[in-house]
Amino acid sequence: MNSPIIYVVSDSVGETAELMTKAAISQFNGSEITLKRFPYVEDNEHIDEVLSLVSLDKGMIAFTLVKPEMRKYMLEQAEKAGIRAVDLIGPIIDEIQAFSGKKPLFEPGLVRKLDEDYFKKIEAIEFAVKYDDGRDPRGILKADIILIGVSRTSKTPLSQYLAHKRIKVANVPLVPEVDPPEELYKVPKEKCFGLRIGPEKLNHIRRERLISLGLNDQASYANINRIKEELDFFNQTVEKIGCPVIDVTNKAVEETANIILSYIYKRNA
Repeated sequence: MNSPIIYVVSDSVGETAELMTKAAISQFNGSEITLKRFPYVEDNEHIDEVLSLVSLDKGMIAFTLVKPEMRKYMLEQAEKAGIRAVDLIGPIIDEIQAFSGKKPLFEPGLVRKLDEDYFKKIEAIEFAVKYDDGRDPRGILKADIILIGVSRTSKTPLSQYLAHKRIKVANVPLVPEVDPPEELYKVPKEKCFGLRIGPEKLNHIRRERLISLGLNDQASYANINRIKEELDFFNQTVEKIGCPVIDVTNKAVEETANIILSYIYKRNA
């Protein structure tokens, strides 16, 4: 005797329908049931095609179709053909609509889209960690954007904030004694953003940082002359690159991020 066949039908990839059907099959002590996935069903013609195949195989259908008219057509035509058809997602959509009072989008593939957005975010966060603080200059060539600035200009928190927007960010610290990575001059200047800060503000931030670490706040790291030297080097570098520069002296990370996002959206428009 041939094993029973269940057609898993979906208006998207069909992963959700297949997973739900497999979960149900698991309750039958490993019964040999064959699954055939039929994805991207977009119209009634596709439904008719599925029904013809199922009829030939004497199978049944488990489907996830989000558009009400397609769900209705599937159930009506399956009944006429004497085919068992189970609507896996329609009833819960209807119940949630009745419960919440909100109208569904009826757009196929949204679960997959949400998953893709999530994984892009995770990838961007991992990228920001890997290429933080100039650890690996090769990240400059792979990044969506590159942040350039002296120490304590919020490069790292800004990188993480933008990563949550699914943007891959590398950041590069500038120090007068170290030549900037050659990769900075190989990427389009529009990808680079210089973070400028006032010397007095930076002096205050660095002194507070030293105190929090239990160190002498008079160290050269917080010396105003040293800071001015670093900022001069910063100005020379960003001028050579020709990239946009944002003054972060009195800006929160969110404000700076919004400016950068605005640049990106205009560039891609």
